[in-house]
Amino acid sequence: MAVSAFNPLKLSSSSSLDSIPSISSSSTSYSLFPASVSIRNSVGSHFKRCLKQSRSSIRAMSSSSSSAASSSSSFGSRMEESVKKTVTENIVVVYSKTWCSYCTEVKTLFKRLGVQPLVIELDELGPQGPQLQKVLERITGQHTVPNVFVGGKHIGGCTDTVKLNRKGDLQLMLAEANGNTNQT
Repeated sequence: MAVSAFNPLKLSSSSSLDSIPSISSSSTSYSLFPASVSIRNSVGSHFKRCLKQSRSSIRAMSSSSSSAASSSSSFGSRMEESVKKTVTENIVVVYSKTWCSYCTEVKTLFKRLGVQPLVIELDELGPQGPQLQKVLERITGQHTVPNVFVGGKHIGGCTDTVKLNRKGDLQLMLAEANGNTNQT
């Protein structure tokens, strides 16, 4: 498969998709540029300057990686403790994303059951959302949402929650969790 050579300036100034290089399967070459074109010559000294800056940045990052790793792990453990506290202090906790249809199904199920879960929308937390999802994966082994907890216990995602409801076990878990909360 070969990609035909193209002029980046012509491509960026063109308003038509006709100038995009075509891919041919008649050849096994994977070169983006013909042998006579040198990337170094086409981008000049600006490329060399950026490359030198990147190398020095990488060296600086690698020398400070040990301190970053320790602060990252303490941040992760603080976040893990926060998750554990949140799920034990609330009867139902749903870690969710606003656009996820499975999350919507679980939230609707709890609403039908007359339960108001604590819903934490990971996609509305900014950079902490993906970090929190990684912490949840570390705690539960589940990397998807919804991530549902009842009575401080992880019950799984949408499919698990719906199955528990169909068997009648979800209502029992809710009653037990509610009873434990009323006793404290």
